[in-house]
Amino acid sequence: MNSTNRTVVVTGIGATTPLGGDSASTWEGLMAGRSGVKPLEGERFADLPVRIAALAAVDPGDVLPRPLARKLDRSAQFALIAAREAWADAGFTAKAGEDEAIAPERLGSVIASGIGGVITLLDQYDVLKEKGVRRVSPHTVPMLMPNGPAANVGLEVNAQAGVHTPVSACASGAEAIGYAVEMIRTGRADVVVAGGTEAAIHPLPIAAFANMMAMSKNNDEPEKASRPYDTGRDGFVLGEGAGVVILESAEHAAKRGAKVYCEVLGQGLSADAHHIAQPEPTGRGIAAAMQNLLDSSDLKPSEVVHLNAHATSTPQGDIAEVKALRKVLGDDLDHVAISATKSMTGHLLGGAGGIETVATVLALHHRMAPPTINVDDLDEAIEADIVRGEPRALPEGPIAAINNSFGFGGHNVVLAFRSV
Repeated sequence: MNSTNRTVVVTGIGATTPLGGDSASTWEGLMAGRSGVKPLEGERFADLPVRIAALAAVDPGDVLPRPLARKLDRSAQFALIAAREAWADAGFTAKAGEDEAIAPERLGSVIASGIGGVITLLDQYDVLKEKGVRRVSPHTVPMLMPNGPAANVGLEVNAQAGVHTPVSACASGAEAIGYAVEMIRTGRADVVVAGGTEAAIHPLPIAAFANMMAMSKNNDEPEKASRPYDTGRDGFVLGEGAGVVILESAEHAAKRGAKVYCEVLGQGLSADAHHIAQPEPTGRGIAAAMQNLLDSSDLKPSEVVHLNAHATSTPQGDIAEVKALRKVLGDDLDHVAISATKSMTGHLLGGAGGIETVATVLALHHRMAPPTINVDDLDEAIEADIVRGEPRALPEGPIAAINNSFGFGGHNVVLAFRSV
C-alpha cells in the first residue's frame, strides 16, 4: 500500500500487573490507591540490600497450561496473557484468518522488553553448573530471546505484517506502541497488538540495581517504598507484568463495528546524549521529545488535562521530568492532573510503557485520573499538580492525555491520546 496518514485508535486493552491479573482488577487497584509492593520471600533474596518488589498479583503459571508455560520465559507468559485479554476485548474471536475481520497479512505484533528472558538465562546457567549439559532445556534460546514475547504473541494471533521488538530500556514498551502506530499510519498494517512486558525479579538484577543506588531500600515498609515526588524518595521498586493494547486504523475499526477507547495522536522521540544511566538534569531531552510530539501532531497544550508520568521515585529523574513539562507546556501545565502510577505498581522497566498506556487509556475512557500514593511531603521543586491520595475526575468534552517513558541510555518516548 502507498504511504498514508491514517487515524489510529485503541480498540482493546489487556494487562497483568502487581495490582491484578487483568486490566479491570488493575484499574480497580489504581483507583483504590493500593500498593502492589511486598517483601521478597525465600533464601535467595535474604542477603540482598533490597528485599522488596512488586510481584504479579496472579502468577502466570496459574493461568497458562503447564505444557505451554514451560516453553515460555516469564516475560513471554505475561505478554501472552495480556495480549489474549486485549485481543478478546477488541472483539476478535479467533486468530487472524480464522476470524475474518482481520487478514493475517494486515496484522502486526510489537511487544517490547527491556531485559528479555533474563530469568531463563540465569536459571538455565545454574542448571548447567549444578546438573550438567544434558539437563539444560532445549527451549532455552527461544525463551531468552528479547523478541520471544513479540514472537509468541505473533504466533498466537497469526500476525504476518511484521513482528518487532524495540529495546530502549525502560522506554521499550512505549516505543513499541509508537512503532505500532507508525505501522498503521504508513499502511503496513490495519491492526497491531502492541505493548511491553518484563519479568526480572531475580537476585542478580536486584543486586545490580541496588549497587547502582537506583532502588529503594525501604525493606521495613514495602507499601511505602515507591514514593514519587516525596522528599523521602530513595529510588524505584522493581515490578513485573505486562500491558498490551490493540491499535487499529479508525477506518478498519468502524468497518467491523468495534468499540473505541480513544484516539492515538502520536509519539515524540528524543535522546539525551548525556549519560548511560543518569537523567539529564535540566530535562532537555524530555522537553525535545514532548516538542517533537506537538510538532508532529495536532495536539495543543491546552487540550492536555492528564499525564501519566514516568516518575520512578529517583531524586533527579522526578524533578527533570517536571522541568521539561513546564518548559514545553508553560502555564498549561497548571491544568494537567499528573499521576505517577509506579507508586502502586512499582517500575516494570520495559513493561512500564505498556501498563501505563493501559492506565492512560482507561483514565481517558473513565475520565478519572489515578492517585499518586505515598506523597507525604511533596518536594518543593515539583511545581506541578500531582493527583495525591484520591482519584480525580477529568473534565467533560474533548480532552487529551500523555504518557511519558524514559530509559537508561537517554531514551525518551512520549505518547499522546485523545478522547472520542
